[in-house]
Amino acid sequence: MYKIVFIRHGQSEWNASGRFTGWTDVALTDQGRDEAKKAGELLKDYLFDLAITSILKRNTETLDIILSELNLDISTENYWRLNERHYGALQGLNKIETVKEYGKDQVFQWRRGYDVKPPLLTENDPRHSSLDPLYKNIPKEYLPRGESLEDTEKRVMVCWDKNIAPEIKLGKNIILVGHGNSLRALIKNLDNISKEDISSLDIPTGIPLVYELDEDLRPIKSYYLGDQEEIKKRTKEVKNQIEYSDK
Repeated sequence: MYKIVFIRHGQSEWNASGRFTGWTDVALTDQGRDEAKKAGELLKDYLFDLAITSILKRNTETLDIILSELNLDISTENYWRLNERHYGALQGLNKIETVKEYGKDQVFQWRRGYDVKPPLLTENDPRHSSLDPLYKNIPKEYLPRGESLEDTEKRVMVCWDKNIAPEIKLGKNIILVGHGNSLRALIKNLDNISKEDISSLDIPTGIPLVYELDEDLRPIKSYYLGDQEEIKKRTKEVKNQIEYSDK
């Protein structure tokens, strides 16, 4: 049996201010840092050999806090393919104002529709990732101008197949700090969730989600760590803010 622990990063500055974040590189809030610390406390009885996350600072911050709480010094791998879904021209916009302008149904489709892309960035938009030093070694044709969840799933699963699954099969205990949509993509594939049903999957921030896998890396079982009533409350909070919230 293999095991991997997923954690969604803590609250970011743009989560708190109600803006679409996507690939914008923003830091955690104090609440987000506290969520990461509590996640570390829940993992005191776990041993890890490898840590994996995206290249965005809200994830690297979350991971650093957890590893510090666990007093662990282990190898860490950062992959741009594990970044959040790219929200295109929506990035930086206020969510509530966007709902007022375009309507709740349209924004819901941009955010949770499986194959619906948001308005795309233009090639010369200053928000384009090709202008960000983080991506200087990534060919421009790989850098999205906006993504559907389907697009996000394709790049995330490349990382799973190439970089994550082989490490699991070597017997490594892995902690993976993800984003709402990168985790949604992974869970969709692990649990074989349909594209129609994946839009209703809500993932609370800062709560470890354990997957126990068989020899073919199919789930035996999965479960959140911590107080189950608190988990239900946090998940409901995510569900209730879906009209406005950047996952």
